[in-house]
Amino acid sequence: MADAAEAERVHAALRQIGTLHDARHVIFDNDTRFMFASVFDGSWDAYIDDFAKTVVGERFDKVFSHSVGFPGVKDPGVKDWFVAHQAPASVFVSAYPDLTVQQVYKDHRVEEAFEEVLDTPEFRAALENPANADLVNTPAFQKLLEEASA
Repeated sequence: MADAAEAERVHAALRQIGTLHDARHVIFDNDTRFMFASVFDGSWDAYIDDFAKTVVGERFDKVFSHSVGFPGVKDPGVKDWFVAHQAPASVFVSAYPDLTVQQVYKDHRVEEAFEEVLDTPEFRAALENPANADLVNTPAFQKLLEEASA
């Protein structure tokens, strides 16, 4: 189990890579088989290359070192090894199939900034100012306020 500093190093590397949506490790069949499943943006080649350049590659080496024949994430044959051991998903469903990790990060930053604006007295005053009534009463602005309060 990684300590908090190691976990932060891995999360910082994942933010730097910026393409990983989700990853999981599963041990099954009486602890004799292992599965790594992930969802990422971009090409598979770039995904593996990006991981090899960061602390995540070190984590891959630790985890996969228990797999028969794993050459190491920086080995030129690692992609061939992964391809030889991968299986396609029968079914894959995503709640947000059209969003990249970078778009999710941006949406989160915008939402946080918007929430800060909503909490200011200046925003409340602007909503109540009759000079802004035309904007405030538009369907788009009303939708924005409804979504913010949901």
